[in-house]
Amino acid sequence: MPSSSTKDRILDAALASFASRGYEATSLDAVGKGLELTKQSILYWFPSKDALLEAVIARSADDLSLALETALRGAGEGWGRVEAVVRSVFRLAARQPDLLGFLREVGRLGPPAATQMTLALDPLMLRASSFLEAEMDAGAMRRHDPRLLLLAIYSTVIGMVTEVEVLRALGEEPTARSLVRRRTDALQLLRSALLIEPVD
Repeated sequence: MPSSSTKDRILDAALASFASRGYEATSLDAVGKGLELTKQSILYWFPSKDALLEAVIARSADDLSLALETALRGAGEGWGRVEAVVRSVFRLAARQPDLLGFLREVGRLGPPAATQMTLALDPLMLRASSFLEAEMDAGAMRRHDPRLLLLAIYSTVIGMVTEVEVLRALGEEPTARSLVRRRTDALQLLRSALLIEPVD
């Protein structure tokens, strides 16, 4: 296979393993085994396991940013933008579950991995914070600290799509149908928490 494809395959395999098994439990030997590559072949592309993690974070942040930017392009104004982002995250949960599982793992790892992801996503977060503040100033949304609100929204939505064992403990099997139901529930929850509904 072409060398660029080999690099992408390594990143894909590392993403899947980091998301499902965790960073600490993933060895370069295990990543290589599924690809029929040696550890030394992986080290040719990524000089260490930490370097591989950094590359997976960079690509994942790019993928997430692209998905959210694409969703926002046709989102309209106000609540429509929040709804577009939430729907986009749930689409990712169905199509690229490893990406969201990896986000959860990066948060668990803490610095420096979480810091790298935060810095990569900071432009999106700043735009989202400015959007929320403008909506609050316009009287369309309830007044909250925008950054804290973003953290709460992120935690809620990511938790609803990645915390499989918690869902099972609550009596819900993670299926495509339950994912749609959870998306509807998340949107209703956020709508009631954020929007100031006009009085008739």
